[in-house]
Amino acid sequence: MHNFSSKVAIVTGGSSGIGKEIARRLAEAGACVVIGGRDDVKLTQVAMDIDRSGRRVRTVVGDIADPATAQAMVDVATQAFGGVDILINNAGVFRPKPFLDVDAQEYDWFLDIILKGKFFMAQAAARAMRERGGGAIVQVGSMWAIQAIGATPSAAYSAANAGVHALTRNLAIELAPLQIRINTVAPAVVETPVYNTFMSDEQVEQTLPGFHAFHPLGRNGKPADIAEAVLFLASSDASWITGTVLPVDGGVTAGRT
Repeated sequence: MHNFSSKVAIVTGGSSGIGKEIARRLAEAGACVVIGGRDDVKLTQVAMDIDRSGRRVRTVVGDIADPATAQAMVDVATQAFGGVDILINNAGVFRPKPFLDVDAQEYDWFLDIILKGKFFMAQAAARAMRERGGGAIVQVGSMWAIQAIGATPSAAYSAANAGVHALTRNLAIELAPLQIRINTVAPAVVETPVYNTFMSDEQVEQTLPGFHAFHPLGRNGKPADIAEAVLFLASSDASWITGTVLPVDGGVTAGRT
């Protein structure tokens, strides 16, 4: 169990799936947590689940594509808890669609939320971390940025996440003198509510089991699988690791069975 007592963490996309699991584990390990998302009701529920007293959790409702949302999360963390030590740059969206059918609005949707959102969130957090003498940023990228999958055409999504991966390496070099580390995990298929955003519950139940065999280890990922890797990279146990993209993908990028 990692120890995050006296640490202040920001988790974007914290109202469901991977972000929710990470926020819960950070709080369990002693951190004060600011969670962000677009759904006020869901965020409030997660905050209650994490800390019924409300002493060690705050919520910020907003669209991460707007840099003002990032600054608002940093401001809340600073006012409530004194600063920022950890950023979990998790918020993202996913919706497969053939390249020839993607319009400009959809392209902007992917790039704004996935890449622009993470860029300005990292910038706002890093400025706050500089005041603390260092910190750790962990981003959730994607296996699709490493490898293309015919069954799930997602050119804009993958290009945005490739940007996230490149951002990781660049910021690792730029922020190292400030003792701010940055790493990214790249998941394959993880069973989260993101699939319910473009499929019915029935379709999800029919489709997701078909992806078990896609992973050499024989199963889809769970939010806990990603949270474990993220918490390790955010912890002092990873103090000599920066600029890496870690596939957490059941073996998909290793090759084909």
